[in-house]
Order: sequence, then structure tokens, then C-alpha cells
Amino acid sequence: MRTPLPSALPAYAQISPADEEALSELFRKGTPPNTLRAWERDLTYIAAWKMAAFGQPLAWPEEERVALRFVLDHAVDLTERPGAARDTAMELIALGLRLGLACPAPATLDRRIASWRAFHRMRNLPSPFTAPLVAQTRQKARRAAAGPHRPKSARPVTRDILRRLLASCDASIRGLRDRAMLSLAFASGGRRRSEVSALNVEDIGLDDFAASGLVWIRLVETKTTRKGQAPRLPLKGPAARAVVHWLEVTQLTRGPLFRPVSKSDRALPRRLAPDALRTILRHRLRLAGLPEDFASPHGLRSGFLTQAALDGAPLAAAMQLSLHRSAVQAQKYYADVEITENPATDLLGD
Repeated sequence: MRTPLPSALPAYAQISPADEEALSELFRKGTPPNTLRAWERDLTYIAAWKMAAFGQPLAWPEEERVALRFVLDHAVDLTERPGAARDTAMELIALGLRLGLACPAPATLDRRIASWRAFHRMRNLPSPFTAPLVAQTRQKARRAAAGPHRPKSARPVTRDILRRLLASCDASIRGLRDRAMLSLAFASGGRRRSEVSALNVEDIGLDDFAASGLVWIRLVETKTTRKGQAPRLPLKGPAARAVVHWLEVTQLTRGPLFRPVSKSDRALPRRLAPDALRTILRHRLRLAGLPEDFASPHGLRSGFLTQAALDGAPLAAAMQLSLHRSAVQAQKYYADVEITENPATDLLGD
């Protein structure tokens, strides 16, 4: 589960035995692997930052002055701002824990603070970030660094775009895999790339396929659900047929559903990397005559919701498949579509 970190990290930037034990306990309780890896990376960064800034290891609970300094150090661009904050940042850059002196994105700061708070909660300790001055400073820092919203994907992969991508998939094993993978990712609700790569053959239910053309997908764990919930999602039409055809041709009966394909066009026994969908999507975009950066894997997720809005599907129905926990978040895709159909946009006529 450990995410590879720079090999030259000093001892103070390593996870302590107590923190390692705590991480293991959280994992045993069902914390999603991606969240666990993010917590580990963030805690490593925070430990190195405090040692560089204060010459001390992390304390539990942490002091308010340390939390305040952390917010202030990450709220400004340090490129042309000499001082203690810049010196600390330079040390983190030398350790490979920070990319540059530019102001980190507000979301990055929020995530690291959330990780820090999570470890306080785990120890049943008060978090310094709840102190009024720290909370107010963090809020002002977020506003000061805020910029235009950047979507996770340059464009949504809607139905027409997806069809262009699928048209580039031939009858080879690689082509069948890419067709099945892209179709499933879109049609099952816009699945995240980690969810697609984590699927096993055992998670695909084919009992209803012969009678109704319906395939059931069991998601053992997602960003918004836990193992005990394991939602089952339906897959119909061309997407269901693509997945079934992939299974029939490869004769897979267990293990990873989507796998690397060898140069001799043979499905290998191991699982695809979590980020493989990005590589596959870029390849298919290029074959379809589109720029490789036309869309990212999240474009399949945003494209599903955008297409649902274009087709007039109720938001609640789309969320049943996308598994969005927040209606506000999912509504954004609908709002972008609905505003273009607003009669007030045609007041001047054609």
C-alpha cells in the first residue's frame, strides 16, 4: 500500500511506527486504498514541513501557531518572496516533496489540512484548525488564491465523441478490451478510472444477459461507498455486448476483468494499472483524429452526466448510476446544458 517516495528522505520525513500502525488500523476498518495513500503522502509532507520550519517533529495535538504558520506558508507565491517560508519550501523541493515555489492550489491545501485533522480525530484529540484565528485565516487564504474553476477534463466525452473512439477499436484483443473498457466506464454511470481497473470477472453478473441483454456490475468499493454497500449497476445495449464479447474471446473466468495486452495480442494475467484508462483514452483519441488532451478519463464521467442532461434524463436517475453523493455537484453538469436551452438566450433572435 505504500506509495513510493524519494529514497533520500531523512528520518524525520518518514512515517513513524505509531503513524504506520494507525494507518494500518484505518485500512482494516475499511478506509478506501486511495484515501489511505493520500493520507500517507500528506502526513509525510506535513512532517517534513514542520521539521524544516520549526526543527521539531509533529506533535499530537499540534499547536495552533504551527497550524497557522502552515496555512500562511501555503497561501502565497514564494517565487519572489525571500524569508523563512521560502527557505522551508526550498528544503521541501530538495526532498522531492514540493514541485516549486508557486502558491499551491487551494484544493491541495484543503486536502493536506483534512489529512492532518483526520489523524487528530483518530487519536480523539482536538484539531488546531478549528481555532477561530486559524479557521478565519484559512478561509481568507482560500479566497485570495481562488481562480477560475478548472474542470477535471478539458471536455466531456459525450455519446458522439465516445462513438468516434469506439470506431477506432478493431477486432484485435487490444481493440476488444478498449471497446469494452470505454463502453463500461461511460454507460455504467461514468466510472472513475480506479473503479474500472479494480473490477474482477467475478464482479460481472451475466445471469440476465441471454434473456434480456442485461449485465450487472458489482462495485466492491468506490469513492462514495464502502465494501459493505457494494452497489450493483446495470449495463445494457452495446456496452453490455462489448463486455460479454471481451469475456467470450478471452475466456476469462476469474481475476482482473481488464488486463494488459502483450505485443502478440494476448491478454496477460495481471491487472491493469489504476491509471491505464488515461493511456488508453489518449491512444483512442489520437486514432479518432482528436488531440490527445481533448479529454481526460474524468471526461467519461462528466460526459455521462452531460449526455443524461442533453437527453432529458432526470438528475436523480443519473445519480443512481453515477453514485454522486452530492446533488449540488451533479447538478453542475445539468445546469451547463439547461442554460443553453433557456429562452432568454434568444432574445435577439437568429
